[in-house]
Amino acid sequence: QVQLVESGGGLVQAGGSLRLSCAASGRTFTNYPMGWFRQAPGKEREFVAHISSTGGMTDYSEPVKGRFTISRDNAKNTVYLQMNSLKPEDTAVYYCAARARLGPYRSISTFDYWGQGTQVTVAS
Repeated sequence: QVQLVESGGGLVQAGGSLRLSCAASGRTFTNYPMGWFRQAPGKEREFVAHISSTGGMTDYSEPVKGRFTISRDNAKNTVYLQMNSLKPEDTAVYYCAARARLGPYRSISTFDYWGQGTQVTVAS
């Protein structure tokens, strides 16, 4: 079992930045590739970013590519999402997730453990 707790969300003006953190506890954090997803009101949860267990490989959805950066510190059992040049359409609840199985990492069903989410609101 892995427990995930997100933090760092808040209200920011368009063009601003936020850094989300996801602290993990439980089983060995370094075993798990990690992802960030988001869910806007009235919309389905969608993939944002993914990082391999070692941090050597990352991937991003098209809407955030070039603006967001996912990273991890395995010594601190933490994964981060640095969000720059934020837009109102980035407003959503952001979730981190840990993946214990093989499968398409852009798919919600591939992830086994989820945090409770942190709200990000970008004002225009």
